[in-house]
Amino acid sequence: MWHMVVVTEVKNGIGWIKLNRPQVLNSINLEVVELITKALEKWRNDDDVIFICLYGEGEKGFCAGGDMRKFYDLKNNDVVSYAENFFTSEYQLDALIHQYTKPIVAYMSGIVMGGGVGLAIGATHRIVTEKTKWAMPEMNIGFFPDVGASHFLNQLPGYTGRYLALTAKVVQASDTIYMGAADYYMESGNWETFQMEMQEKHWSSESIQQELNEFIQSHCSNSPSISQLSIEQEDIDCHFQYETVEEIVKSLQSEASVGNEWAALTVHTLLSKSPTSLKVTLQQLINGKGRSLNECLEMEKNMAIHFMKTADFYEGIRAVLVDKDRSPKWQPDSLEAVSTSDVEAYFTLVRT
Repeated sequence: MWHMVVVTEVKNGIGWIKLNRPQVLNSINLEVVELITKALEKWRNDDDVIFICLYGEGEKGFCAGGDMRKFYDLKNNDVVSYAENFFTSEYQLDALIHQYTKPIVAYMSGIVMGGGVGLAIGATHRIVTEKTKWAMPEMNIGFFPDVGASHFLNQLPGYTGRYLALTAKVVQASDTIYMGAADYYMESGNWETFQMEMQEKHWSSESIQQELNEFIQSHCSNSPSISQLSIEQEDIDCHFQYETVEEIVKSLQSEASVGNEWAALTVHTLLSKSPTSLKVTLQQLINGKGRSLNECLEMEKNMAIHFMKTADFYEGIRAVLVDKDRSPKWQPDSLEAVSTSDVEAYFTLVRT
């Protein structure tokens, strides 16, 4: 039986886009990217479509990100041309969502990670639920936070973006609202009613922003929990303000040595990641400050191609997605062994 990986339809003025790969937590491959792009481009100037609603099939996830296993399988077989194609298409879609002229509602229940964050972050109305698990987890596979992260992570409060990028920390609904990566909290049990009433309501394109705001608010409530990030903000800013990973580690270690459990856990997490990824990612976020989204995506596409030639990337995928032993052997395996010129190489223009 042939299976549609993305289901699109127009009903009652709404362009519905459903990611339909629940067996892989709606992770995105080239086909998914192309189908979403096609729908959004078609509806951009279609008067029958007043706004877009983007969501994932199944209970478990909105979207777990890009299908990274594919790169591992192609590593000895012209992976660079596949990567060029995939990242160019994915980043163009992310930019299209950010710059779209009609409202986009993103229902971010369950897992929203990596490329899934890329799809949701640029939407105008972002809804999270008690099931939301949001992260930029690229550090776990020896990669870097992409899909515009150089831009949007820099817009989070204080140094939260650096903290989330370098630790790959998974956060809950209340945190996403606190840091500005989501707008509304809704119980996932309300989703079916929400969809049904959306299909029955009379929408007017003239006042759509206000109508949508009011409609969504009427189905939403305050998040039941306090944001953990808001409690940790002072600590995050204290330790993640530094411009080198070594200084961040040193700052956390000195706090850990006097019994700060959060600092001890955080430094332990950092030191389990690829030293190359840590250093390149910190530099990426420093470089991304003050740059436009498109400039950041251009930089990230270039970085992504460099990573296709990096041993840690394949080792990370092997440890997390292939053998699943979760014990990657990073090369080099210490921060000291990654030089400034090693890091700078990731920001030189790739000659293809």
